[in-house]
Amino acid sequence: MTERITKNPIDIEPAHKLHAEQFDSMEHQQETASIGMWIFLATEVLFFGGLLLVYTVYRTTYPTVFELAGKNFNLGIGTINTVILLTSSYFIALAVHFARNDQSRRSARFLALTWVLGFSFLCLKAYEYYDDIERNIVPGSSYHDIGYHYVGPNPEAARMLYFIYYALTGLHALHMTIGLGAIAVLYHRSIKKAFSSHYYTPVEVVGLYWHFVDIVWLFLYPLLYLMDRHS
Repeated sequence: MTERITKNPIDIEPAHKLHAEQFDSMEHQQETASIGMWIFLATEVLFFGGLLLVYTVYRTTYPTVFELAGKNFNLGIGTINTVILLTSSYFIALAVHFARNDQSRRSARFLALTWVLGFSFLCLKAYEYYDDIERNIVPGSSYHDIGYHYVGPNPEAARMLYFIYYALTGLHALHMTIGLGAIAVLYHRSIKKAFSSHYYTPVEVVGLYWHFVDIVWLFLYPLLYLMDRHS
């Protein structure tokens, strides 16, 4: 009598090739995850877009005040942070590339570099907030008798600019903090060789999210820090 041996599916196929039961294949799972991230990013575009619309309306209504009050923002820190984010975007692209090509350890190195740069961005941003508060650049402040502030003829409009500034940059910093948490998880999984050419979806979708965060900053940098600096 021949004994029937039933193999466990895990014994048939390596764990990194297995897909969740609700998907037909690993390719189907990866495609669904990517589409899901793109839909999420589309909603985030609408969210930031609403704030940018408010900025545009007030900038058009009070151009002189925005020009003068905007010169209070720290251009040096804003520029350094722009370079940091662009570099981090390049590093996470390399992390995705190496994860796709069965080089999980090398992917982990670039994830670590991305995390360090992102954390550096937040540290500089925190210092910038501290400096802003020390110079009384906050939405609810009174700008009377403060000679080094340039707020123009309408202090209320300047307060609105500073409110928009904190809202946009604060939300951006929150998104970066979430991204750093996700990158930290990916790093620990990468050093354990959890990703390969068969399964790299988490690295890819977090990479998309990080690129989105960088693109948002590329809009904020000229709108907030470069406003009429030539004048």
